[in-house]
Amino acid sequence: MSDSIKQIEDTIIARERVSTESVAWLFSEGSDEDLRSLSSLARRHYHTDGVASYLKMAIVNYTNICVAKCDYCSFYRLPHEDGTYLLNQNQVFAKINELVSFGGTLVGFNGGFHPKLTILDYAKLFKAIHLEYPSLKFYEMTVAEFMFTCKLSKVSYEEGAKILKDHGTEWITGGGAEILVDSFRLRHSPGKYKVEDYYAAQKAILDQGLGSTATMVIGFDESTSERLEHLERLRRFQDENQNRLASFLCWTYKPFGNALGGKEISTREYLRWLAICRIYLDNFVHIRTSVLTKNERALEALLWGANDFDLPTEDEVTQKAGATISHAFDSVLNHAEKIGIKAVYRKPFDTRVRPILSWQPLSDSTISS
Repeated sequence: MSDSIKQIEDTIIARERVSTESVAWLFSEGSDEDLRSLSSLARRHYHTDGVASYLKMAIVNYTNICVAKCDYCSFYRLPHEDGTYLLNQNQVFAKINELVSFGGTLVGFNGGFHPKLTILDYAKLFKAIHLEYPSLKFYEMTVAEFMFTCKLSKVSYEEGAKILKDHGTEWITGGGAEILVDSFRLRHSPGKYKVEDYYAAQKAILDQGLGSTATMVIGFDESTSERLEHLERLRRFQDENQNRLASFLCWTYKPFGNALGGKEISTREYLRWLAICRIYLDNFVHIRTSVLTKNERALEALLWGANDFDLPTEDEVTQKAGATISHAFDSVLNHAEKIGIKAVYRKPFDTRVRPILSWQPLSDSTISS
């Protein structure tokens, strides 16, 4: 073991903070075994070896109308283009019913920057959904969508978060982050937002008592330094906000059917980066891996620092870009078992942040209800 690896190992064991410079060196020079071993060591502060949690969930895409014009998106259509849609309430219910038929317990919502939907339009839809499905949990909107509709509605982020909370919203997921670095945003989504504005919106969400998460997408054309800047700013935000972001999820860019194109990164690079995330993001209990974009091989990340995953039933955004979704869930779970992971079905997050070992598995009857 080199002196540098030993120093990082000692830092992790002591539960001290690993520096940006150290993880930059580790990602560049460390072996796969180094990254796997060190990330597993960091994971052990919060989770038992060989145990991971999962749930079944759907991402309902209620509209593909969006004016952000991100070059990496294969999903959006401008308002005047053919093929646009905006689901009505009954169509949204039909999507949720499909998830329930698979035994799912969590629904995420993700659309676009629709130029006519106000914060009250979203709030009324979500309230109707709560009344129709009282036993389900929901991620309602992404931070990025929330920002856009607040600006469109001419309300502050604080006011927007209160409106949603008053209509029953509990969670706004940290989607729309991609690479949270202004240089990246200027190249690929200049009409979307500035990084500090994103964090201002997310702070307003948390301050209103709503739950939120952190996300990252890799594999565009971003540099390692941009990736590290994303993690550095995120770790600082989590420090500044009492570790209130419940989890961190990283997935991979799918390069098909959009203006940016390119080539998808390998599973090996994905695993190495997730390991870096676990080592560096010491103020996140839950690091999640993406079956949605890496299929069953994503479960290997449970040996590289991750502790949680979703079994998705649908997500048109990533499917349009080349993601494939299988409903053969037993096959995915069997793969977890083959690599030595006991996968425990969990309840969706509530407003508490708590380690996996305190979560109560759902009974089969509850899962299928």
